[in-house]
Amino acid sequence: MNPLTCFSLSTSGHVAHLVLNRPEVMNTMHPTFWRELDEVLTRINNAGEARVLLISSTGKHFSAGMALDTFGGAISMNDQSPEGRAAMADLLAGMQATFTRLESLRIPVIAAIQGGCIGGAVDMVTACCIRYATAETFFCIQEINIGMVADVGTLQRLPKLVPLAVVKELAYTGRRLPAQKALAYGLVNEVFDSAEAMLAGALQCAQEIASKPPVAIWGTKQAIHYARDHAVDDALKQMGWLQGAIWSNQHVRESVTAMKEKRAAEFPALSPLTHFNEIGL
Repeated sequence: MNPLTCFSLSTSGHVAHLVLNRPEVMNTMHPTFWRELDEVLTRINNAGEARVLLISSTGKHFSAGMALDTFGGAISMNDQSPEGRAAMADLLAGMQATFTRLESLRIPVIAAIQGGCIGGAVDMVTACCIRYATAETFFCIQEINIGMVADVGTLQRLPKLVPLAVVKELAYTGRRLPAQKALAYGLVNEVFDSAEAMLAGALQCAQEIASKPPVAIWGTKQAIHYARDHAVDDALKQMGWLQGAIWSNQHVRESVTAMKEKRAAEFPALSPLTHFNEIGL
């Protein structure tokens, strides 16, 4: 894997920490950002070493979203023909798939958000499991302010997280949603006084998750997302199959024993993934 230019990545105590590290351009998203994020998420998912992913940022703002010069240079959006417009759909599908990886990742994802979370950054954090913010954090569906529709996940995921009328207000007006209102609506889990306190709180949560059986966390994430998108009866049936697939008497005994002995429990890691098309003959 090539050295990262838009991120830094470290892993400690089974917690992978991915940091957006281009504060000089407000951590905007250009083609390299998308390529590196896709590569990093694939790498983390395949390795099986990390049990939770924490995403944080640097500088005043978490991210100002899509780099505005992207579609004027590296990527061309041709609206002059049906073929060009069809190509737009495929281009967007690829971008959408990168953020969907956050949802399909085998481990939970925590976003620690400071300052502005704007445009594409809202697409990104709504695909995460848990969101923490600072008192200065704000969210903005910026796309409407620059003449377009938000198209990489915000309008699909945000209505699952906050009241629909709130989504419509934000999406139609491009207004900023401050952290305290985001907390009241349930978009963020907690608001901290400073970025340092927020990161400490996020790491504490990540470490707590990492102490649980990874396969049970995997199953829990699968069940929650399935229940979100399906009827209760269907989700209950899926839960029966899921629990039957991953149930472990050994994990339950280890959890109970560790609690009684007041020690950290020990669990096997998720198995590394090798995709069929990567196997050499």
